[in-house]
Amino acid sequence: MSHDVQARLSDLRRAFHRHPEPGWREFRTTARVVEELERIGVDEIAVGREALATDDRMAVPDEADIEPWLDRARRAGVREDILDRTAGGHTGVVATLSRGEGPCVAVRVDLDGISMHESDDATHRPAAEGFRSEHEGYMHACGHDAHIAMALGALEAVEASAFEGTFKVLFQPAEEISGGGKAMAESGHLDGVDYLLALHIGLDHPTGEVVAGIEKPLAMAHLTATFEGASAHAGKAPNEGANAMQAASAAIQNAYAIPRHRDGSTRVNVGRIEGGSASNVIAEEVTLEAEVRGETTALMEYTRTELERVLYAAAEMHDCDVTPRMISESPRVDSHPALRDLVGNVAWEVEGVDRVIPSEEFGVSEDGTYLMQRVQNNGGLASYILVGTDHPTSHHTPTFDVDEASLGIGATLLAETAVELSRRRP
Repeated sequence: MSHDVQARLSDLRRAFHRHPEPGWREFRTTARVVEELERIGVDEIAVGREALATDDRMAVPDEADIEPWLDRARRAGVREDILDRTAGGHTGVVATLSRGEGPCVAVRVDLDGISMHESDDATHRPAAEGFRSEHEGYMHACGHDAHIAMALGALEAVEASAFEGTFKVLFQPAEEISGGGKAMAESGHLDGVDYLLALHIGLDHPTGEVVAGIEKPLAMAHLTATFEGASAHAGKAPNEGANAMQAASAAIQNAYAIPRHRDGSTRVNVGRIEGGSASNVIAEEVTLEAEVRGETTALMEYTRTELERVLYAAAEMHDCDVTPRMISESPRVDSHPALRDLVGNVAWEVEGVDRVIPSEEFGVSEDGTYLMQRVQNNGGLASYILVGTDHPTSHHTPTFDVDEASLGIGATLLAETAVELSRRRP
């Protein structure tokens, strides 16, 4: 990859890094992607509602949380036609290049940032070189800015190549809250896709290393549970109350006692609790946020069923009501071995790659599995690739950053894999 192209990818990545937006609020990000697609000259651009199955969106925030981000994008000069198509939390883009007869190859990347304050320390390169987040309290701490740049670079390379067939890139919103994968999978844009490539940068793999396909992503579900009791004076008449705080506390303790399963690993965690009004008032309402994971989709569902049983039992014990709500989820789907092997063979020929790992257990969750599942259920093949990058601190930390040399590696790997797939079936 030429120095000019590498510099272009770095500039793109830094532009996205400056303006992170949370899930279903990626208005400015979506608009910038559309502008780049128009510059490249793709044949079709589906935006917002055109790119999604609206009713299958998950973890969609309230309108009161969406509107400030829409207004921010408008003040930044985002085109009104794009804001109209994305309003109400309908972000995301699908780009299509049509190049005659041949297979349909798709790439999926994610758009959203994380609710996290980015470091302003002078040793943090984005701060030192002037591309730190301008949206205080939010940052690209997982590399989605790099994913977008790599996908745009791949599109431009495929457009200029000898590729024959159809090449699609799906720019998916709301990955961090596991909200956008199903909506994009059910949009119809994956119908007829023969091969799907998803990717992630880093994850403790250094620059120059590629994992051709991940295995065993954990199936996952996020949920909330609201306990409702009755308030009373904690000193004068505690017996007249129904303590929602006690019920929630009992549920948390017993959630961690859910039996492990002989068929594989499971996870449960309660990460947030909110409620009550004062130390001398029996809490009337308490809400907790939890997640469950499983080595298989069935194991995740087992753990979720057991957690719901614990929630109802704790509520009954303390004379409260409880309302569990499933916020988002994702299934376990593995990379297909044949496509994984082809990706590995292509990776060895990419400049800058010095190690290829055929497969690796993922160990975390990703709603890109919805898209993989859709393609593989329709008879196609899918693989989730890891593109290594040197990152000074872990993902989801205030000082996360990437080695921009990895951008060219990722873009080239995607483009050359697409060209190879247009020549033969794995």
